[in-house]
Amino acid sequence: MPRKSYTHILATLGPSSETEEKISALIDAGADAFRFNFSHGTHKEHKERFAIVRKLANKKSLHVAIVADLQGPKLRVAEFKKDKVLLKEGQKFVLDMKKELGDESRVCLPHKEIFAAIKVGDELLLNDGNIVLEILKKTSDSALTLVKVGGELSSHKGVNLPNVKLPISAITEKDREDLKFALKLGVDWVCLSFVQSADDVREARKLIGDKAMIISKLEKPSAIAELEEIIKLSDGIMVARGDLGVECPLQTVPVLQKKIVNACRRHARPVIVATQMLESMIQKPTPTRAEVSDVATAVYDGCDAVMLSAETAAGKYPVQAVKMMSKIITQVEADPLFMSNAKDALIANKYMNEADSIAYAASKIAKVLDKVAAIVTYTSSGRTTFLIARERTKIPIVALTAEDKVAQQMALVWGAKSFVKKRYFSSFAKFEENAVKLVKENGLAKPGDHIIITGGFPLGVRGRTNILHTVHIK
Repeated sequence: MPRKSYTHILATLGPSSETEEKISALIDAGADAFRFNFSHGTHKEHKERFAIVRKLANKKSLHVAIVADLQGPKLRVAEFKKDKVLLKEGQKFVLDMKKELGDESRVCLPHKEIFAAIKVGDELLLNDGNIVLEILKKTSDSALTLVKVGGELSSHKGVNLPNVKLPISAITEKDREDLKFALKLGVDWVCLSFVQSADDVREARKLIGDKAMIISKLEKPSAIAELEEIIKLSDGIMVARGDLGVECPLQTVPVLQKKIVNACRRHARPVIVATQMLESMIQKPTPTRAEVSDVATAVYDGCDAVMLSAETAAGKYPVQAVKMMSKIITQVEADPLFMSNAKDALIANKYMNEADSIAYAASKIAKVLDKVAAIVTYTSSGRTTFLIARERTKIPIVALTAEDKVAQQMALVWGAKSFVKKRYFSSFAKFEENAVKLVKENGLAKPGDHIIITGGFPLGVRGRTNILHTVHIK
């Protein structure tokens, strides 16, 4: 049986963690899923890593999720003559579309969409928000700005526009090529970057269909304004605190994190908290106390997964970072307050259909029925497991499916452990027998225990959860 923590770990692969030996060590340390960051690396490198993960997962009899994270539009200044300049507070600085190399007075900003969207008085944030420019004048291809917060600005640094919705798609031409490659490879989830509105998710769905589940990364204030609709259209959500912390006031990020996690709970969507969770472990073998508290807070909030970025992709201590995150999760989940906090996070949820009602009823039965060892969800799409996970019951959730991909996708769902049995959907007569056999063989239940079974009938039909069944194991 796989690890028994409720909260999962998503680790990013990169130069520090791309060998078979390192990936194996990451899985053993506690990684349930791997992120392939398409902002870096070649298709050849991603393909090699994909093959290693699948090989190791099969060898270890685990269902490990693979997440393709698309780069999205990257808004950056062009190059400077001397690679970098020093901008001083109070000076004027010009952004334009001229191809000449930049200097202390101007630089090329090769994004006509920005000049179309900005207006006088807007602020532009450069270099992760460390430099602040205010728009004084603008034309269709240039802007005169006032440096409000100065500092060093080097070639190709990023540009953020808080509260400005840009007339661009979240999916670039590069993303389209990367997406075709990732879907052909067989990734389980696709992360959509730079989501500004629900329409961005709709566009992605047309391209992806049911070939992979979609995670919308929330990093733009405009996306927060359409939070409920974006969650409904997505299969999962990532709280991308990096850009979110640049475009929104820093002090609002913890509040937004809780708001997003709770909203995902209401809609039964897995939610991942990401960015700078154990940042100091890029260079050091131990994290700061504040970082440990940050990870613990995300777990207490009831997120489905926590993510490591550069810590495992480019850091000096990738395996130690996963081990540390696993230790934090284990410690928090051992606290009696953990389950009460996870339950309290879902307030006044309205159960609107029979699938919601059955999931809710299963969680209540688990509280009052003696010795409930597991909740078994027969699922064709994973949605039944999503609904059971939303209830945050302390009973293990066993996701039973006929599809390898669905089992892998469940590696990011709170408390879920997946099993693939191709013949389990053959007839209703086998429904109870197969569930009992599975939990007994995997040490989840013994004679005298109860299990709760949920699913849809007819078996194997997607989108139906209409069965709630209890079994007393003899």
